[in-house]
Amino acid sequence: MATKNKLGDLMINGFGTASGGEFDQVSINGKGTVNGDLQCHFFECNGSGAVNGDIKSEIVKISGNAKINGKVYTTDLKVEGRGVIKGNVLMSKMVISGTSFVDGNVKGEELKVQGKIVVDGDCEVEAFKAEGQFKVEGLLSAETIEIYTYGESRAKEIGGQTIKVKEKSNFLLNLLKTVKSVQLEADLIEGDHITLENTKAKVVRGNQIIIGQNCEIDLVEYKETFKTEKNGYVKESKQI
Repeated sequence: MATKNKLGDLMINGFGTASGGEFDQVSINGKGTVNGDLQCHFFECNGSGAVNGDIKSEIVKISGNAKINGKVYTTDLKVEGRGVIKGNVLMSKMVISGTSFVDGNVKGEELKVQGKIVVDGDCEVEAFKAEGQFKVEGLLSAETIEIYTYGESRAKEIGGQTIKVKEKSNFLLNLLKTVKSVQLEADLIEGDHITLENTKAKVVRGNQIIIGQNCEIDLVEYKETFKTEKNGYVKESKQI
């Protein structure tokens, strides 16, 4: 059942369908569908929800299972459950502790991945930090990129000013390593200051480059300094 109260809130508890529009708060707690674009201050999905349109909201929180068949414009996006977004995401801050699939591009200021995110397009932010898994089919671009390898992650191209890929070590990860890869894979990694561990890449290009443990790099192109540490392997390197 869907009800709109006098405060301009849209609440769906149990099974319900509602039309889009402008609201203060939108909450889907059961199995709900909203047909049309939504504009609100706060959107949350705790149950199983679908929005057949775009969402413009200051805060978007997905704790259940949500499918948004449109774009998302928000200041603060949190995915603690499972979120599928068919369009682009434009945000200030995005935190993924569950699982998120974005068919379009992701653009904003800050993205933190503690769970898993898959982006079919490009991901352009100012700060990117991953302690979980990610897959970016296009370009992953940020001023600062900090990746702690957990499971298998991939981006076609990675670009930034400072790029650090480090091994996140604990007992469970050591167990995980025996059964599957915990490497980051990329065709191209390009930046000013690059420090890599647990990385497999075709080309790494930058000013100052350190290739550390468990790295397999086909080609390093560097302007200022380049060195390998521990068992880091580089097939070919050249100063440019």
